[in-house]
Amino acid sequence: MWRGAIVGFGNVAIHGHLPAWLAREDVELVAVTDVRPGQRAASEAAVPRARWYDTAGELLAGTGLDFVDVCAPPAEHAPLAEAALQQGVHVLCEKPLVRSLGELAPLAALARHSGRALHTVHNWHHAPIVRLAADLVRGGEIGLARRITWHTLRREPAGTADAARDNWRLDPDVAGGGVLSDHGWHVSYVIARWMGAWPIAVSARIETRRQTRAAVEDTARLSLTFPEGSADVLLTWAADERRNWALIEGESGRIEIHDDVLVLARGSREQRWPCPPLSGGSHHPDWFSGVADEFVSAMSGSAVSDENLREATLCATVEYLARESSRRDGASLALPRLVPSEPVASGLP
Repeated sequence: MWRGAIVGFGNVAIHGHLPAWLAREDVELVAVTDVRPGQRAASEAAVPRARWYDTAGELLAGTGLDFVDVCAPPAEHAPLAEAALQQGVHVLCEKPLVRSLGELAPLAALARHSGRALHTVHNWHHAPIVRLAADLVRGGEIGLARRITWHTLRREPAGTADAARDNWRLDPDVAGGGVLSDHGWHVSYVIARWMGAWPIAVSARIETRRQTRAAVEDTARLSLTFPEGSADVLLTWAADERRNWALIEGESGRIEIHDDVLVLARGSREQRWPCPPLSGGSHHPDWFSGVADEFVSAMSGSAVSDENLREATLCATVEYLARESSRRDGASLALPRLVPSEPVASGLP
């Protein structure tokens, strides 16, 4: 039985993570903490057997834990993960794992030194339509993927649990950035797996179209160059609709994702699969079950956490270079062949 705690009891914890944890027979949630005292009532109602702690420090010092599930805003991710790893506790953390590339290498080194898992919630891998696309590409249904187009369209950023407070997603000191930090992380790891390779260069244009009072971007366009292909990405909180769309063009066919329908086309033949929509909500509890499986395996010593950390390194690197590219008027910037955390990979080269 793995003894765990939730750190940050907001929307993603309550609606995204908690259902999966409570459904497992090999995990017991024994503690909860949040910087907002008002969340104590919600915690006691949802997880009555878990003890409430006023601070994360008290929680780590006062409970014999195997792992923490960090659901706090991004500014707290690196400090909380570091404190837990120093106590010999495994860490599962919401994305983005870090707000900056410089925070990543020390965390990765600490995880290796402590022999504990440091795992990021890459839940989009477990979206049925994304998983189906990956299976079709891996099965050779369209030949090698050569070009990918991805659109994430939103009217506004996702809300927070406390509607009376300012949305932390619009605060660069908390979130690190805007739509690129919030959605770009997911796109980076999904596209890399579809391509079966890391990008070798990034160029980007970042701007604000609608959220003009915010100090973060609401729109980002990225162009990624791969060893044998390319990808174009549009991320925006300034659209007139909520939708995801993607196109994977291969040597002998294409896969098109229309939010809730996947189309496989080879020549004049098409096959269609209806799927739950990618844009259906922000918490996706059904996707988190796969993340929980991965993390429990990682705590047991599986190498899956190495690949996950490598993906997190990719995501942080792409975001850093995209922002630098935009500052340089969209210049194409090369990704380093070796990245700071250097975790061993089983899936990406």
